Amino acid sequence: MIERREVRYQAAVLREHHVLLIKIFDRADGSEVWIFPGGGREPGESEEACLRRELQEETGLEVAVGPLLFETPVRDDELYSLLKTFRCAIVAGEPQPGTEPELDHDGVASIRDVGWFDLREPTTWGPDVARAKATIPLLLQLGAALGYTH
Repeated sequence: MIERREVRYQAAVLREHHVLLIKIFDRADGSEVWIFPGGGREPGESEEACLRRELQEETGLEVAVGPLLFETPVRDDELYSLLKTFRCAIVAGEPQPGTEPELDHDGVASIRDVGWFDLREPTTWGPDVARAKATIPLLLQLGAALGYTH
């Protein structure tokens, strides 16, 4: 079980108008949803170190953490009350499904896939993206922060 943390630090990893998302298996209901990679800070860990660790664990990527793009309050979430989204750039590696160390101790992978989603074309995101209630609003917020209009 993941412990409650007030803030989720998440990465907007960008490549040629696309943002990287991970597909996770929701153990509560058996669904699969697309979300931004990221997670909570460990004690004594900086925001930047948290993001670098989470991206390494979840996607196998080494990233450079850039500026905070936006903060998003979250309601009715069991784990987080605030999402902080940072722009990140790939330094090394190709994204691949990684692990969620707090959950994957039973042999069932939580991270099922990685994918690039075109910020210029929301119509291409597909119905799987809408299953995580926060993902589409976050993608639209990211697009607006980066100057994409829909």
